[in-house]
Amino acid sequence: MNTRRVSSRILVVVGSCAMLVGSLDPMEGSLVILPGSALVTLGTFLGDGGRRLFQYRVLIFALIAVGVGALFGLSAFGGIGGPSGHSAWWGLLILPYPIGWVLGMVSLVFGLIRTVRHRRAPDSRLKP
Repeated sequence: MNTRRVSSRILVVVGSCAMLVGSLDPMEGSLVILPGSALVTLGTFLGDGGRRLFQYRVLIFALIAVGVGALFGLSAFGGIGGPSGHSAWWGLLILPYPIGWVLGMVSLVFGLIRTVRHRRAPDSRLKP
């Protein structure tokens, strides 16, 4: 196996772990989820996953980035509801963040299933 493929897999695994760990606390974990998503996207770019998978992972990264940006932007201006005076509808700006995270986790689970299924089966001629 060549080094580019190995580094690609390492980036995807490390990024996936970061996305999972960051989900324990979505507000502060967004500082871990966003770079984790970037690592998964970079690993997909370096690997041989195909153009469509790379575009899908870029979309996921963009959704997470927009949602996290809105999350911190709204937090900087006092949040939503209560004394801030911002309507709860401003919370819709944060919606791309959880959507992107869920799409990323689903993509990673399907990738894991595909990897396990495509492993080479043992040679049946060697069985007694």
